[in-house]
Amino acid sequence: MAMRITNNIILHNTSININGNKGNVDTLNNQMTSQKKIQRPSDDPVTAIRALRLRSTLSEIDQYYEKNIPDAESWLDVTETAISSMQDVIKTIRTQCEYGAQDSLTTDNRKTILTQLEKLRDKLYSEGNADYAGRTVFTGYRTNKKLTFTEDEQKTSYEIDQKMSYADLQEHRYYGNDVTVPGNQADVLDGTKIASPTQAAYNRIRLGYDSIDSLDVTDAAGTTTKTSANGSTVTISYNYTDTTGTTPVNKTGNMNVTVYDSYDKWLEASTKTPKSYDIADGEAVLIRNTGEMVFSKTAADTLSTNKASLDISYTKTGFTNGELRPEYYYNCTNITDTNNKLKYEKYDKDGNQIYQDIDYVVAANQTLTVNTEASNVFDHGLSRDVDELIDAVQRSLDAEQKVTDLNAMKKMQEYSSDDCQAKLEEWIAAAKKERDYANDNMQKLYNSYIGNCDTYLQKVNLALTDVGSKGQSLALTKNRMSNEQETMEELKSKNEDRELSDIILEYTAAYTAYQSSLQAASKVNQVTLLSYL
Repeated sequence: MAMRITNNIILHNTSININGNKGNVDTLNNQMTSQKKIQRPSDDPVTAIRALRLRSTLSEIDQYYEKNIPDAESWLDVTETAISSMQDVIKTIRTQCEYGAQDSLTTDNRKTILTQLEKLRDKLYSEGNADYAGRTVFTGYRTNKKLTFTEDEQKTSYEIDQKMSYADLQEHRYYGNDVTVPGNQADVLDGTKIASPTQAAYNRIRLGYDSIDSLDVTDAAGTTTKTSANGSTVTISYNYTDTTGTTPVNKTGNMNVTVYDSYDKWLEASTKTPKSYDIADGEAVLIRNTGEMVFSKTAADTLSTNKASLDISYTKTGFTNGELRPEYYYNCTNITDTNNKLKYEKYDKDGNQIYQDIDYVVAANQTLTVNTEASNVFDHGLSRDVDELIDAVQRSLDAEQKVTDLNAMKKMQEYSSDDCQAKLEEWIAAAKKERDYANDNMQKLYNSYIGNCDTYLQKVNLALTDVGSKGQSLALTKNRMSNEQETMEELKSKNEDRELSDIILEYTAAYTAYQSSLQAASKVNQVTLLSYL
């Protein structure tokens, strides 16, 4: 039997149809405005879940591609520029060494070299203070600190522990009894004042700094003795591995070290005539103002034969503008404030370097170490080499000037007597001996420091290559992230977006249906039972 349809049923169904069509129009109107498939998760839970996942992934990729990778690129660019500048400085120093090694140089040529070296010394480590966005790039985690002292700090004091070995031994020449040009006739005729320049060659280990306060030795009980008095002696230990038996055995040896304030004090302590630099057999001397530990032949042979290592501890107070800060190279303690000592560790107890890597996340599960530590680029020995070259050139110029002054004195009326002329010849002979020593030392230093510069360049080139390889790796990652970003944006768009043309077509159809439903509804109640009476 057919169901009886009343007017109320018709009105109810009409209302439902109108609201349904109106809802479709509203939905499509919102889609046309936003061009998105859904406006709220309840519209389509599956699409909503996929949208959340895709948006999260895309947000991560955007972070990598638009922020992390550009930051890493900028950091590497700053680092590469600084290392390249350091490379140029070392090449310039090497060029000066090659030029200085020539035998045909005049006094003016040497003065020019001296001026160039002094200028280079002032800018040696300036590139080490390079920064990116206010963060220094060579100082590890301490990005708010400079690599070098930026001003003279005469009260700053450090206790420094420097690990050395037999491989750090290098031959060096020491000169004494320099000529002092006589100032009058009496001095000329006083034969006892004519110096006899001397030369001595020893193996040495050069510390990281000169002008040190004391040599520090800690005994088994942990008590540290600071030795600084001129002429005082202290015993240090060295470590080596005895391989004479079937099983290698780690052993410790002892060596006496006499501390002197300077070369002059060392020379004064000599018991020889004429005085010369000498060291007791099997012992060493420490020169405080130059920061050198000089070994007798026997002591040096012992270290070399046993392939020994030494931990040399010392205290230094006072640093000049441009000097490297110790904490980036050695285990040390800043003791300037005795109530607040700052301890820094560069190496662990086994002697392994403690790295301070700054890692950037450049992709999912992929990090890149962007920083290069100063100790891997800026060699502490470079400034010491340049200082010694400057001293050697200046010594040669001074010696040449002494010969010139004495020859000029020979032509003066005041020294025209036969006795004065004869004595001046002795003075000139002594001055020429000093000059020859100075020139020979300068030539040898130039030649040896060419090799040193090659070593420094090798270190810098290795660091530059490392930065370059990081840059290439980052470029590949950047390209991959660009492709991933494009892919994820496409997937996200397919999941969420709708074409406007499709929406307009559907909207037009829905709006037409809505208008039609309104027109139909307006006619539903026009016909009633009364119309048939």
